[in-house]
Amino acid sequence: MSAVIREHRDVELLAIGAGPANLALAVALDELAPDDLAKNSLVIEQADTVSWQRGMLLPGAQSQVSFLKDLVTLRDPRSRFSFVNYLHSVGRLSEFINMSSFWPYRAEISSYFQWAADSLEKVRLEYGRRCVGVEPCRDAAGTVTGWLTRLADGSTIRSRYIVVGAGRDPFVPAEFATLPASRVIHSTDYLPGIDRLAKDVRYRVAVVGGAQSAAEMFDAVQSDLPGCKPTLLMRSIGLKTYENSKFTNEWYYPCAVDDFFTAQPDARAQILREMHITNYSGLAPELLDKVYRSLYLDRLSGEGRLRVRTMTEVTAAFEEGDEVVLELTDRRTGAVEEFRCDLVLLGTGFVRQTPALVRGLANALGLSRTEVTRDYRLRTGPAIGACYLQGVNESTHGISDSLLSVLAVRAADITADILAHRAAPAPEPVSRKVSAPVPAS
Repeated sequence: MSAVIREHRDVELLAIGAGPANLALAVALDELAPDDLAKNSLVIEQADTVSWQRGMLLPGAQSQVSFLKDLVTLRDPRSRFSFVNYLHSVGRLSEFINMSSFWPYRAEISSYFQWAADSLEKVRLEYGRRCVGVEPCRDAAGTVTGWLTRLADGSTIRSRYIVVGAGRDPFVPAEFATLPASRVIHSTDYLPGIDRLAKDVRYRVAVVGGAQSAAEMFDAVQSDLPGCKPTLLMRSIGLKTYENSKFTNEWYYPCAVDDFFTAQPDARAQILREMHITNYSGLAPELLDKVYRSLYLDRLSGEGRLRVRTMTEVTAAFEEGDEVVLELTDRRTGAVEEFRCDLVLLGTGFVRQTPALVRGLANALGLSRTEVTRDYRLRTGPAIGACYLQGVNESTHGISDSLLSVLAVRAADITADILAHRAAPAPEPVSRKVSAPVPAS
């Protein structure tokens, strides 16, 4: 679906990133928007394919979200873009039903997303198009009329509407910043990072983190690097499962977004605090059991290959000769020791701060902070152009914002807001002196 690169072009709507959020939007536009908008909408993706959790498509890894929370079902269960229709189209519906599970394999969800992208009829999707910055376009009165997106190849795209759904930035703690890239692999780069390593070396591996991604890497690296000796380092007192009651799960309903958005600040803080263990700092029960059994069998055999160290914090890291040295601080006693290894795997999640691309855009707009409406539109004041943010609004829209749970309904909300915005009269010009826009960093 890649197109010939041009120096500059105009579209009405540009969506940055072909992850689940913008795929759901593309599907909504394909089905709900008039042709003059849908056919003038473009999704750009920096990779050469659509893939979900590309670096962690481990064999046997399952989604923790029901297959019914796909790109469309909660918006329109009759849509041809449903996960069930995908299974039917590839001849695997009966087998999936026979699995008696709500939770598809991660690789299967990823293939479904690619299938949905390939099935778009009106909205265009282009690969190998990396965005490096976005800045506002203004008229003589200073009103924002649209957006200029700069790509890594030097080309530009101007649009009236822009939707940022590029995901959050990986979190690499400062302690590891000075280590060479060949020594540190974040979970988002696990599979390609491991593929680059020789398999006949008996690596000493430090896995940092106490949640799902760290545990998955601790489990996977045992076979991905045969003969390695992995040690799991975590600040918490031990691995624990997600809290998963049916009552707390109601906060993942799309309709819960309204309740959260209208709640008082103290209530929002309480909800996020109590919901934290439902999505962060935990493991799926099956994985926790698997990790514990591996440790038990390792102890039973006397091999001593696997280790888990709890209440341990990495307070420094540096390279010394052909080794990586981690300074470990025992959170119980304060004792400090050196731990020598060959490779560090980071299951440290993502930066909670707004992504760099959005911060650059906010800076160019002169905004002291980024705020969005209930329909995910960035608050910029009266404007002819509009910007929408997906997956970064947990503080205002609730715990489900960065997950699959609200994809379908959120896409409908944004589509409806765009249609209403483009049908509204243009704002009255404001006579004021406006400084030149600052390029996004």
